[in-house]
Amino acid sequence: MSANEKKVVNEKATEFEDHHHVEVSEDLPPELEALLHAEPLQGLSAAEVEERTAQFGRNEISEKKTNPFLKFLSYFTGAIAYLIELAFILSGVVEDWVDFGIIGGLLIINALIGFIEESKADAALDALKNTLALKSRVFRDGKLIEVESATLVPGDIIAVRLGDIIPADGRLLGISVDGSDSEVNLQVDQSALTGESLPVEKKKGDTIYSSSICKQGQMLAVVTKTGANTFIGRAANLISITNEQGHFQKIVNQIGNFLVVITLTMVIIIFIYLLLRRNNEVTKLSRKDVFDVLRDVLVLTVAAIPVGLPTVMSVTMAVGAKQLAAKQVIVKRLTAVEEMASVSVLCSDKTGTLTLNKLTFDEPYLKPGFTKEDLLLYSYLASEPGANDPIELAVRTAAKRDVPLLSECTGHTIPGFKVTSFIPFNPATKLTQATVIDHHANETFKVAKGAPQVIVKLVGGDNEATHAVNLLARRGLRALGVARTVPGSLEKWELIGMISLLDPPRPDSGETIRRCEEMGVVVKMVTGDQLIIAKEVAARLGMSRAILDANSLTDPDATDAQLADRCLHADGFAQVIPEHKYRVVELLQSKGLLVGMTGDGVNDAPALKKANVGIAVHDCTDAARSAADIVLLAPGLSTIVDGILTSRAIFQRMRSYALYRITSTVHFLIFFFIITLSYRWQMKAVLLIFIAVLNDAATLVISVDNAQISRRPDKWRIGQLITMSIILGCCLTVLSFSVFFIARDVFNIPDDAGKQSDDDTKDGRMETIIYLNVSSAPHFTIFSTRLAGFFWENLPSLTFTAAILATQVFAMFISIFGINGLTTAIGGGWGVSLLLVSLAYFVVLDAVKVFVFRIWSFELTVKMWPTRARKEKLRHRKERRLVEERVRQNIEKVRKASKVIYAVSAFERAGRGMLPA
Repeated sequence: MSANEKKVVNEKATEFEDHHHVEVSEDLPPELEALLHAEPLQGLSAAEVEERTAQFGRNEISEKKTNPFLKFLSYFTGAIAYLIELAFILSGVVEDWVDFGIIGGLLIINALIGFIEESKADAALDALKNTLALKSRVFRDGKLIEVESATLVPGDIIAVRLGDIIPADGRLLGISVDGSDSEVNLQVDQSALTGESLPVEKKKGDTIYSSSICKQGQMLAVVTKTGANTFIGRAANLISITNEQGHFQKIVNQIGNFLVVITLTMVIIIFIYLLLRRNNEVTKLSRKDVFDVLRDVLVLTVAAIPVGLPTVMSVTMAVGAKQLAAKQVIVKRLTAVEEMASVSVLCSDKTGTLTLNKLTFDEPYLKPGFTKEDLLLYSYLASEPGANDPIELAVRTAAKRDVPLLSECTGHTIPGFKVTSFIPFNPATKLTQATVIDHHANETFKVAKGAPQVIVKLVGGDNEATHAVNLLARRGLRALGVARTVPGSLEKWELIGMISLLDPPRPDSGETIRRCEEMGVVVKMVTGDQLIIAKEVAARLGMSRAILDANSLTDPDATDAQLADRCLHADGFAQVIPEHKYRVVELLQSKGLLVGMTGDGVNDAPALKKANVGIAVHDCTDAARSAADIVLLAPGLSTIVDGILTSRAIFQRMRSYALYRITSTVHFLIFFFIITLSYRWQMKAVLLIFIAVLNDAATLVISVDNAQISRRPDKWRIGQLITMSIILGCCLTVLSFSVFFIARDVFNIPDDAGKQSDDDTKDGRMETIIYLNVSSAPHFTIFSTRLAGFFWENLPSLTFTAAILATQVFAMFISIFGINGLTTAIGGGWGVSLLLVSLAYFVVLDAVKVFVFRIWSFELTVKMWPTRARKEKLRHRKERRLVEERVRQNIEKVRKASKVIYAVSAFERAGRGMLPA
């Protein structure tokens, strides 16, 4: 502090600023308020308790159990599942028992994967119930008795004392169990509920919350709310109503809907055509004729639909989950691996997540002549040995760490000093005091540590110290004063300094936030702690200080859209309750964002469940762990970065597989639709199934392929995905028809059009040629769909390459040599040529893909699929770009003006001979 500042401070007595603790309060309805006036030492009668139990229910969190069988059946829903189930039923109808068994097995496997991975979400409610008190002391019929906490009702008079878990929401009465006024206020730890890092002082008339813990004092309270109506009960209710369809499931359903529509449309047309053709070939259609046509169409359907899509994606995500587990990131919900790649906003609790949830010694205020070591040594002498208070623990820890004299001492014995008397902390005096003999100086002195107001008064006043404490308080730091008696007197005190305490950021939190922002993930702090503390921590983490309080989320004059914009532009929110955290996530999701949420307490559980990806941190509560999708086993948030990188790699593999599989389906359907209707040409059913099974089995190894990790949050962009699939599918169709016509018209290979599989006059070579082309050309396309750029920018892994090539080399050999009843031999020339053409063609498709991606833009999407939402979004983007351009131009004008001013100034100095050499 400068001399001028000291002069201003000392001109008049400086007073301590009173920083009011802000707490969310709510008014009770008049009919409930009328029930809260029982005589404190009399309590309710048995009849009143019975009547109110019937009215309000038991003081417990109820839950609805889901029937496990119905839950299992729910995994058989969805567009792709319905199409597979239709094929399953038709297989049974036409008595195709091989397909019936294969399709049924795939359905059950897919359902089991989902059921096993996601069946434990309801455990969050059990974890919340475990935080409730089991027994309570309550006045009933004039007697203080112990009852089950579940039997409490509004109006009950309960006794709260040190160490008690508070059994229900209540209002403090300010009196003790004997009816006298309470000497001291309560200190209540409600950090698990609100996220506040320090115990909160509660006085007469204040509300205490169920599941919080009394840390100091004892007092009677009247129960105001029980069960689901309590603070923690409302959090449990938010968890139970949050059961939305996951983002990944929505994406799979959108892909499925597209494939279902084109598959059913084309297959129905082919079925009608084949039925009419068969009717022309025979005098009268028999049941066998209809079943034969149905069987052919069924095989085409099974080969076309991506029956392996859910399995391949589940295996890919399971491999990602195993990779994350090796980095101490446990995935509870498998689809969270994919959704984490798309998260663009990460809401994070503060206490215990971004911070250590442990009070720590910060930069102190020192009086002249004293050092930090002096301050810590004297504060240690005035500390109570063995006290479990977080403030005492923080002081003792810092002293042993930073004072060389104390680093080696055991217990509370200090070399060269002897404490002859000790006065422990008293809520009335608000200080601890010790009398100490200093053997080195051969003197006796007293040392005191306590509330700044008390210590400053003890030393006779100190405006500069008071001003320093006020500055610390404005930043949210807790201060403690330390004083000692002057040499030669045990009555006159001098101030040593002020200890400042703060729950500090974790060592890796700042770096994690910076790396998240580099990857396009915006981190927002959402905490129940006080606004000034939140702003101080945000500043230390390198975040902006645009932190809003809870009132900005409950503004009755603001629309949901305006509230969502506030959430989008704010850097965080403070003084929030579980409903507010839940609301922040909900509002951000309404903007179309995928939201991640990290937390460790009961108060975080609803938001963790609501978020697209809920992340419970190390040492979290059971409620948070149960509600989360991902659990971190290592302290800090640094593993979140590993999770994001791994999930983005998994996402790229899944998207590349989806693009490949949709492309294959489009090619398959268009080619066989046209060739069946135009040329009456059909492929043997067993070859169609062979293509589908062999190629899908090979693509399972995509889960271990190299991936190009995006620098921004990933998006599926379904419109782009389907459009690209149609373009590539059409290009593959052109290749297949080229092969067909060249074989037929140039090399004079019979096309066998209109001939059945059992026809002895059938040549069979054309069928094998088309089989090898339809098997290899789309399959090699996966080398291109792996990434948005050219395929050589990130080469595939050796395992992936070997698996893909091996399946097609196998297809080539069975085509070259032929297998009786499956393929007709076509010779080495055709086999090798077709495989090389397919390999070369994927390079052509790769160039087409890159060209489409480069010209693709949101404006193009709006032109191709103009919806009202897209048009509005495009308008907002254009307006934002105009504003950004104006700002850029204005900044450029200011820069030019500054350069001109500097140049003029330089010339003036030069003219006066002041320009430096």
